[in-house]
Formats: sequence, structure tokens, C-alpha cells
Amino acid sequence: MPHSDDFLAVHDPAAPGPVHAPESSTRWWGFAAALMVGLLALCSLTWLFSVQRGIAALQQSTAMRADRYAATLESTLDRYEFLPALVSLHPSVRALLANPEDPARIAVANNYLAEVNTRARASATYVIAASGLALAASNHGEPGSFVGTDYRFRPYFQMASRGQIGRFYAIGITSDEPGYYIAQPIESGGKVIGVTVVKLNLEWFQRAGSGSTEPLMVSDDHGVIFLSSVPGWQYRTLRPLPPTLQAELHNTRQYHDVDVTPLPIQPLDSPVSRWLASTTLNDGERLVRVGAAGSTGATARDGDDGQGAHFGLSSDGADRYLEINRAVGPAGWNMQVMAQLDPVLASARTATIGAALAYACICLLLVNLRQRRQRARDMQYSRRLLEAAYDQLERRVEARTADLMAINEQLEAEVTERARTEGELRATQDELVQASKLAALGQMAAGITHELNQPLAALRTFSDNTRVLLERGQLDAATGNLSAIADLTERMGKITGQLKLFAGKARQRRNAVRVRAAIDHVLQLIAPRLGRVMLRVRGLDGDAADLAVWADELKLEQVLLNLVGNALDAIAAAGAEDGRVDIAVSATDETVTLVVRDNGPGIAPDALPRLFEPFFTTKEIGQGLGLGLAISSSIVREFGGQLTAGNVEGGGAEFVVTLRRSRQTATA
Repeated sequence: MPHSDDFLAVHDPAAPGPVHAPESSTRWWGFAAALMVGLLALCSLTWLFSVQRGIAALQQSTAMRADRYAATLESTLDRYEFLPALVSLHPSVRALLANPEDPARIAVANNYLAEVNTRARASATYVIAASGLALAASNHGEPGSFVGTDYRFRPYFQMASRGQIGRFYAIGITSDEPGYYIAQPIESGGKVIGVTVVKLNLEWFQRAGSGSTEPLMVSDDHGVIFLSSVPGWQYRTLRPLPPTLQAELHNTRQYHDVDVTPLPIQPLDSPVSRWLASTTLNDGERLVRVGAAGSTGATARDGDDGQGAHFGLSSDGADRYLEINRAVGPAGWNMQVMAQLDPVLASARTATIGAALAYACICLLLVNLRQRRQRARDMQYSRRLLEAAYDQLERRVEARTADLMAINEQLEAEVTERARTEGELRATQDELVQASKLAALGQMAAGITHELNQPLAALRTFSDNTRVLLERGQLDAATGNLSAIADLTERMGKITGQLKLFAGKARQRRNAVRVRAAIDHVLQLIAPRLGRVMLRVRGLDGDAADLAVWADELKLEQVLLNLVGNALDAIAAAGAEDGRVDIAVSATDETVTLVVRDNGPGIAPDALPRLFEPFFTTKEIGQGLGLGLAISSSIVREFGGQLTAGNVEGGGAEFVVTLRRSRQTATA
């Protein structure tokens, strides 16, 4: 322990200390500026060469991957290139073209095409007459068969009609499935008498790169991306299409109903980017970004650093890639394999930080050597100060240790109490979850019972009528009733399956459905519930009787049945004696609108925004599960339409269903 007088002497501001000659301020700032310039130069060079080396390594690995994918696609296309020509040489095909009206020859050709398609593992194989009408197809017995479809507007048929091999990638107008079409002309006497077509499904190719962080896409000679491992890039364009080309795509229906829009892809254009491309990349390779630069609220992603922003490689909210192009196929396709640049920039950032740290260590070492002499002179004086400070620190540590031990004991007690409280809270939450499950189970059972009431009532009516008809000997009418009963039982089984619409979206199966037939079926089911309620249908007279929409017949009837049933429930709840339900149908060139109105109490304003939410209902407990309108809205959206609700002036509610109009022959 130092003497008290010595301790006081150490802390006396007037006590003499070592005197050092002040350094020149100008020399110090000049030395610091030189160090900063050296640091910036070192970081810049390290970053540039690290990025160059990283891009070179990335280019080699990505080029190998691109070559492998291109070879895989080329081998697939080459394997099927001669299949249409072989099919065109078969005697059954030429016999069919010689007499296209002979059912026996059609059957033989259909069977042959089905066998060839199965062995070749193609999507479809079919024969088209010189008039453009499909005469036979491998899918002749399946829904959506190509037989009878007119393909004169398809470019691959037009090319084959001129004696050339037609190659075309498009979305099928009948199956809504994309594929690659190879068309081979069939000639006789120097004249094209027909065309054989093989359709290949190439979606497996884009799935080959779906598990990788490097996107893969294939575009046609117009720059339209038709295969992509990134779903959002498919059916986008690499550049804006001129109006004439847009009109051609629309006329040929190459991509059916898909709206083809440009993909925001641009080359990285900065001095550093151009230097990297010229020193590292080969022809057909470039640095690009996908996304709009300068977008509102865009921030640099993880991995961007000061160097990336300074040298023009910052993302600006966009993704940056090394793009490698490969020409594939005889149709002039271009395959692009995209490799993320972020790992390269992250590696360059790490190398730059390492170089900066090494530079800083060297600078610190130099400064340390410079200061060692000064530290030696100050050592003795500092030792006296440290001894005094150490004594004072020991006393403070002892006091602080005592405080910390008390606080630690208090914290342990609080932790124990909090653990006990959390255990009680978890037990309470488990009980609430179990109670909620039991309540939801009861609501679902009651809702499903409500949905089955209408078919059950119709079954009772048909069975009573059938018994009377049998007593009278009217067997034909009784047979019709029994057929209707069979349809109703099948429909009852499918009602419970509608809950799947909220578990996942099923594959869309749409066709042309007559609106009048769907409404007639609904009226037949709802008739037992009408009672004194007047139900009128307007807008289906004259030419409107053949109106058709793109939909699924059973699901469309389910939507209308739910809307009319809700209208009857609203009228019954209001106790109106002059109940009225109106179904109005109107159409434009593109859409068909069905409006269901009633003169009930209408929809409460607080219920209107939540009307289409699952399990929301305004009915009494046990009268419905609250899924009817939610399921109906989901079905209409599946058809590409819209379902809205509102109130009518003078009282009552109306539900408006807007669907896409179909010009094709509708199912009855």
C-alpha cells in the first residue's frame, strides 16, 4: 500500500509530470491522410480483383451447368424429331386421309396413335386433314380430345401445309397444357394431303432447375420466356414486343389467355461492370439485374457493401445475376442460366474487410513502435497511479459484488415465479384450444347437415312422385324420376367435398356450360322449398337461351343453389308473405352476369364486409356453418369471375356473379 501522502501527491493536479515535446499538427494530419488514401486504394483493388476472380469461377461452374442442360434438352428434341415422319408413313394414317369419313379407318388410326403415343411417352399424337380438321388423336377417348378441332390458325399446321416441318411451342387450346409441337407434312403425288403432329411436354425441364438457386429459362425467337424455373418469369418477354408481333401472338393463340408482359431484365451498365465483362466473360455471357432500378422503398439486400454501391453493382431492389446463353433446338430457342452474384460480392466484401484489417494491424504496429519509447518514460509514473487506482478498485469491486449477489438472488426468485406462471398459462391455452376444436366440430356437423337438406327434400319429392307414377303404370316418367334421384345422391356425396376448396386449389377443369341448363337444374332442386315464394327468371329468352360460360357445371349449380337458398332463408327469416326471388341474366361480348335478388331484410352494414369470410354467418346457431358464400366466392374466382353482394333499394339483397362468356358449343 502506498503512503497516504504519496497517494495524494499522485492525484494532485499541480503535481509535476513528464513533459513531452508536442508533435506538429500538420505532420500528424498529413500522416493520417496518407494512411486513409492507402486504405481506400487497398480496399478498392482487393474488392475489384476478388470480384473478378469470383465471377471467373462462377462463370466456369455455370457454363458447365448450362452445357449440361442444353445437351439434355437437345437430346430430348432430337429423340422426337423423326417421330411425326414415322407416323405419317403408317398405312392406317394414309388410309384415313384417303377416306376421312370411314368410321372403321378412324378407329384403326386412333388405336395406332394411342399405342405410338404410349410407347414414345409423348403428350399427344394426332393427324390433321389438309382442311385443318383433326381426324384422329391418341387422346380420342379422353375428355378434351383433339378430334374435331380446327387447327388452321396454328403456325405449325400452316408450315406443314406448305411442305415444311412445323415446330411450335404453345399452350393447348383444348387441354390448356403447354407443349412443343412437331408437325410433319404427309404428301401424295406432290401435294400435301395431311399433317401428323406430336406434342411434347417440356415442363420437366424447367423443374430440373427449380431446386437450385440459379434460375433457368428458355425463350423463343421472339424473346418470350416459355420455360422457367422461376414461376413469375414464365410467359414474360426479354424485351418489349412490337404491336405486329403482339397481334400475331393473339391471332395464333400461342399462349392462350396468358398476358405476355416484359420481364424487367437489364444489363449492368457501369464502368466496373463493363471492365469485368471484358476481362472475364465470353460471348453470350453478361451481367444483368432483374427488377426495376430506383423503385420506391428499395434497399440494398444482405451482401451489398460500400464497394458494390460505389462501383455500380448494388442491387437497387433488384436481383443481380451472371447470365449465360446457349442456343438450343432447331426452332431458334435460347436457353439462359442465371447465377446469383450476391455470393461473389459477399466473398469480395469478406476479402476486402480482411485486407483492411491487415492494413490496420500494420499501421497499429508502426504506431506502437513509435510510442514504445514514450511509454517507457511514462511507465514509472503510471505504475504509481495504477497502484492507487487498484486499491480503490478493490473496494469498489467488493461493494459491487455484494450488490450483484443480492440482485442475483432476487432475479432467481423472479425466474422461478415466471416459470410457474408460464406453465399455468400453457395449460389454460391448451384447454382453450381443445374447447375451440370441439366447438368447430359441432359447427361443421350442423353446417353440412344444412347443406344436405335441399337435396334430401328433393329426394323425398321425387320418391313420392315415383310411387304415384308406378301405381299409374307410367314407367317412363318413373324411370326419369329414378335417374334424377341417382343424380341427387351423387350430388349429396360431392357437397361434402366442397370443403377442400380451402385446403388447396384443385386443378381447374373448365368447359362451356349453358346458363339456362344450370338454372333449370337449380330450380328443380329448390322447388320443394319455394312454397308461396314467387321465383322468376329473366333474360334467357330468344337468342339468350344458348348463353354459355366457362365453368364447371356441378360447381356452377352449387353456387346458384347456395345463392337462391340464402335468398329463401332471408325471406323466411323476415316472415314476408309476398316473398319474391328474381334471377336476372345479362351478357356482353366478354362476360355473362347473373343477379340473384330477394325482397328480404337485406344485409346488415356491419356484416357486409365479412360476408365472404369462412365460418362467418348471420344465421342462428345450427342453421349454417358459414362456408356457403366463402365456397361460392372461391368457385367463382376459380372460373376467372367475381362474386359481389349488396343491398337493393326498397329492401332486399342482391348477389352478382360475373363469369367469362364462352363462344364454344356448351354442354347441356
